[in-house]
Amino acid sequence: MRYKFEQNETIDSADPLVVVEAAAESPETAAIMTYLGNYQVAHAGIIPVKTPDRLVMVKAATIILVDVQHETLMLYTTTSTITTHETLRHLVQRLASPNFIQVSKHGVLNLDHLQSLEDSFSGNMTALLTNQLKTAVSRKYVKDLMSQLGL
Repeated sequence: MRYKFEQNETIDSADPLVVVEAAAESPETAAIMTYLGNYQVAHAGIIPVKTPDRLVMVKAATIILVDVQHETLMLYTTTSTITTHETLRHLVQRLASPNFIQVSKHGVLNLDHLQSLEDSFSGNMTALLTNQLKTAVSRKYVKDLMSQLGL
């Protein structure tokens, strides 16, 4: 990837215009656009999660795995398991971090807690995570995961 700065007096310096140029749209250009979209989103690194009986403040860095089980969203952290009825999509949007990657229709893992990957059956993989957690990586998501890992 190459990049450069071009001065343009007609553009407000407090609201710069960023243009991504490429021969065609690709996963790389999409990743850059996502990064730019999230650039100014303020994240304190803590997200509130509503449980059935209280509001829990969770440090995003402590989240190992987010998994849907029977219409319940399970957040596995380094210290506990938190249940909520929030949708997976909504939680991932609130996290808005490239460290969280979807690995199945029902699961998202934190790359900072990924310890290893093992081959499984039919092109799927098994992700081994912190605290001896395991999750399946569907073959549909294997390519995206490998790309995110730089492979």
